[in-house]
Amino acid sequence: MRKMLNVLYVTSPDAYLARDGENVVIRIKGDERARFPVHNLEGVVTFGYTGCSPALMELCCERGAPITFLNVRGSFLARVSGKVTGNVLLRRRQYRAADDLEFSCTMSRWFVTGKVLNSRAVLLRFLRDHGPNDEIAQAAASLMAIGEALQEQITVAAIRGMEGEAARIYFSVFSHLLVAQADEFAMTSRSRRPPLDRINALLSFLYSLLTSECVNALESVGLDPQVGYLHADRPGRYGLALDLMEELRPHLADRLALSLVNTKQISAAGFDKRESGAVLMEDKTRKAVLAAWQKRKQEEVMHPFLGERVPIGLVPYAQALILARYLRGDIDGYPPFVFR
Repeated sequence: MRKMLNVLYVTSPDAYLARDGENVVIRIKGDERARFPVHNLEGVVTFGYTGCSPALMELCCERGAPITFLNVRGSFLARVSGKVTGNVLLRRRQYRAADDLEFSCTMSRWFVTGKVLNSRAVLLRFLRDHGPNDEIAQAAASLMAIGEALQEQITVAAIRGMEGEAARIYFSVFSHLLVAQADEFAMTSRSRRPPLDRINALLSFLYSLLTSECVNALESVGLDPQVGYLHADRPGRYGLALDLMEELRPHLADRLALSLVNTKQISAAGFDKRESGAVLMEDKTRKAVLAAWQKRKQEEVMHPFLGERVPIGLVPYAQALILARYLRGDIDGYPPFVFR
């Protein structure tokens, strides 16, 4: 297992990123505000318009620390990375497998099963901590039924439909998981482009962070993050990264969102509603979420397949590594990460 490095998040729209030797330097209006040795960084993620020197791009590409540009809502804009690494034979296996309908169906089933079971685990954890709730218990039972139905021989299209139904059931009770600030962060339904309430804005932001982590993890083991099995190919879409993210987001992102709201680490005042109806996080709130995200990545969990404790931030890498081993034929299947 590799060592977990830091990700540098730049939130100021006035920041300019430059190179000084082997360091990433952040300047605002010409004044140096911070510098970080590039060998300590796994990547750089910027929000909003942030200038970046070509010399720094070259340094980050050479050192394997890709720069990802997101807009203020956390939606992907562009990514600068170095040469393609990994074994070309592995990527050829990945591409051939993506054209195999039976294999794609099998992979899709594993990804969605992991998502459904982890979503159910979030609901069951609430019931253990806060006592009976009929609506949440019914939603958990429905998710279990979908998880069992996924094991039948069905098509990728059917799996996508079941994933959508599971998401509808899960998010229909998501507001019930809020024990503080429930009115301010209430969710009526999942909305993304743009998010129409505070909790959706928070979830979308965390999902963007997790997607970036999954892209980096897949590339680090030599896989192409664009060619997936559950998500259909689309120009510019990181299909495999989105596949991998499905099983991880209930535990890595949803639980963090609930914790931030329930412990009042963020408040309704930290969000701004635009005339279009879109809800955006203000800079102070974004920084608080990023700090919590970095802290969360340091926590350790027992990996159910590897049988060892790993930092949460390395779970995407562990799953990417297992997927690569499966594609190479080193193991007989792909075990999704299911939190217990």
